[in-house]
Amino acid sequence: MGTKMSLISVVINTRNEEKNLPRALLSVKRLADEIIVVDMHSTDRTVDVAKRAGAKIFKHKPTGYVEPARNFAISKATKDWILILDADEEIPKSLAKKLEEITKSPDADFYRLPRKNIIFSKWIKHSQWWPDYNIRFFKKGKVSWSEIIHSVPETYGKGIDLPSEEKNAIVHYNYTSVSQYVDRINRYTDIQSEFLLKDGYNFDWKDLIRRPIREFVSRFFAGEGYKDGVHGLALALLQAFSELVVYLKTWEQGEFKEQELKKSEIADEMERAELEINHWLIQKDIKQQNTLARILHKLLK
Repeated sequence: MGTKMSLISVVINTRNEEKNLPRALLSVKRLADEIIVVDMHSTDRTVDVAKRAGAKIFKHKPTGYVEPARNFAISKATKDWILILDADEEIPKSLAKKLEEITKSPDADFYRLPRKNIIFSKWIKHSQWWPDYNIRFFKKGKVSWSEIIHSVPETYGKGIDLPSEEKNAIVHYNYTSVSQYVDRINRYTDIQSEFLLKDGYNFDWKDLIRRPIREFVSRFFAGEGYKDGVHGLALALLQAFSELVVYLKTWEQGEFKEQELKKSEIADEMERAELEINHWLIQKDIKQQNTLARILHKLLK
């Protein structure tokens, strides 16, 4: 770690991250005054990697996702500023320099940082994957997490977004394979479906059509995923599939209770989906200039 008088604690939660962790640790070597690694019972060499980097190691029970362990990890930090980093992320030199400048003359209590998501070997610049703001840099005591998966943390005081420029972005080496994506869908949808049911959700078969279509439209059309090419299409479909699985799992929790399907209702749902997609084809003016859009349009006719 650097020898300068820094006020930054870097906090990383891990589970079986021996391949990713060295890159993350190296990227904050000069930035961090201390590195806190909270490991959730890794079965690989993650802890050894962290020890070699001089990190302070703490243990937390496995939870399947990171949010329940965030506050515990933050509580172990001793410096005035906290930088939250995932093991599959890295801090570029330009961002490290910016964070150092902030500690010397802060304008806020917490900062939302953009993330550059690398998925299937490509930086995804649309599809709601950019700028992907996350609250990751803050004064200790100004941010806390709930235990809800992918939840927005609670904040206290003033917040600022760093400009959505590549030089300010955390680099996130996200999904590297379709298998990895599908595996994570399976894990996360278990948790998401449980939260839905705890909140009082009652399964409705219409959600098996509405929710995936809505997700696809929001990613591919509203989020301009078509500008990411096949990557954008693939990610929109995968996210739509994830929504489908969430609601199928709520049905499963109800022991696959049968519901009446009326042809007229199915037709109404499909017509609604067609109208929504056609609306966005016109709204984005891509019917005639985008091959994929033309194919989708023909399929819906």
